[in-house]
Amino acid sequence: MDGVRFTRDELKQFSGKTLPDLISDQVRLLFVGINPGLRTAAVQAHFAPRGNRFWPALYRAGITEYLIDASSGFAAADRDYVLSRGIGITNLVERATAGADELTAGELITGRQKLDRMVQDLSPRVVAVLGITAYRAAFGDRQAKLGKQLSPYPGYPGYPGTELWVLPNPSGRNAHATLPRLADAYAEAAQAAGIRLTPATRCGDR
Repeated sequence: MDGVRFTRDELKQFSGKTLPDLISDQVRLLFVGINPGLRTAAVQAHFAPRGNRFWPALYRAGITEYLIDASSGFAAADRDYVLSRGIGITNLVERATAGADELTAGELITGRQKLDRMVQDLSPRVVAVLGITAYRAAFGDRQAKLGKQLSPYPGYPGYPGTELWVLPNPSGRNAHATLPRLADAYAEAAQAAGIRLTPATRCGDR
């Protein structure tokens, strides 16, 4: 899947584009990104940039049995495998941008309202929002910290039957979150969702 390259100007053409959610009605753990990056929109695969640690974190956590390479798009077998594991992926905001700082607070709130409806329809065991700053803006909880949320909090009804988590953003720009830290946080949420981790990966060199 190597070899798909874009110039900076070519990537700019994907600003505002969208990509479909990766989700099925069997989802147990729903990861919620902030919005697609330009390369993600270009190749139509979530967390596509090689500098993004999402897929390496899932592998290191034992959530997936092998490292998925989405940098040039999803292989059909990889898509099917992720769905078979009970994993789903969506975004708070659909439109692609070069950075999340281009989004407005109103877009994040509207995205959370869309997420509310999705959770009501699919009832995953765990919803994991990837990014504390975006979570605080979208959910109106300025005091939120990483980890499992105590929901409902004032002004928000919460998700009955679904645990709400906030996990570190896997973007390479998030220097505070190392790969081992990401893997540990994602593994904890996966276990809460009832997803069986792969022992050989989970016990590997960290």
